[in-house]
Amino acid sequence: MNISGLWALVTGASSGIGWQISEQLAAKECNIIAVSNQAGQLEELKQQLEQSHRVQVVTINQDLAREDAAKSIFDYCQTQKLVVDILVNNAGMLMYGEMVDSAYDTMKSILQLHVTTPALLCRLFGNGMKERRSGFILNVSSISAVMPYPTISVYGPTKAFLRYFTRAIRTELKPYRVHVSCLIPGATDTPLNAPFGADMSFGRKAGIVKGPEFVARAGIRAMFRNRALCIPGILNKIIVLLFPLIPASLISMVNRHRVRKSMNKKEQ
Repeated sequence: MNISGLWALVTGASSGIGWQISEQLAAKECNIIAVSNQAGQLEELKQQLEQSHRVQVVTINQDLAREDAAKSIFDYCQTQKLVVDILVNNAGMLMYGEMVDSAYDTMKSILQLHVTTPALLCRLFGNGMKERRSGFILNVSSISAVMPYPTISVYGPTKAFLRYFTRAIRTELKPYRVHVSCLIPGATDTPLNAPFGADMSFGRKAGIVKGPEFVARAGIRAMFRNRALCIPGILNKIIVLLFPLIPASLISMVNRHRVRKSMNKKEQ
C-alpha cells in the first residue's frame, strides 16, 4: 500500500529490529519518529534515512522504562503536530536469571518497558486512529511468550502480555478500520543479546537465528496485510506449536538439574 508521507512512530528504533523497521518504512517514503534512549544511534539513524530516502525523521531521546514515557512522547507529537498513522511498539530488554535474584530496578524497568509503556502508547495514539478511521499498530512480542520458562520468568510473561493484549485490541479496533498485528520473532541476531555474550554467527549460518532485516520485513508485510499474527521462519512456527506441549514436569526436572549444577560450582 502507499504510505508515502505518513508518520510512523517506532520505539527501540536505534538498533536491531527497530532500526530495520525504520529503514524499510522509510524506503516506502514513510516519515519516521524514532524513539529510544540511545541519542548517538538515533542521530546516526536520522542522517542515514534522510540521506537515503525522501523522508523526514524526528528523533525522541526517551527512556521508555520511565513511568511518564508514553505521555511524554504523545504530548511531544501533539505539540509538534505529528499525526501518527503507524505505531510500532518494538523496544525491549532481556533479563536472564532467577526472578528473586534480579535487580529490583531492572525488573521494574522490564515490566514498564514491555507492559505499561506499549499499552499506554496504544491507548493514546490508538484513540486518534479510531477517530480518523485509519491506522496501523504493530506490537513486537517474542517466541518466549508461548512458554513461561525458568530464568526468563519476567521476560517471557511480559511478552505474553503483549501477544494477548494485541489480540484483544485488534478485535476492539477492527470496526474502526485500525489494523493491529503482533510480531513474534524467534532467536534474532540483535544487540539485545550482547550483554550475555551470545555468539549468533553459527545460528545464523544454520538458519536457526534470523537477521533483524528478515524479521522486520515479515512484520511490516503482516501489518499492512492486516494479519493478526506473524511468526517469521518455518522453524519458529513449529516451535510455537510444540513448546506448549512440553510437560511441566520435564521443565521442572531440567531446572532442578540446572540449580544443582550451579550450587555445585559455588561450593567448589
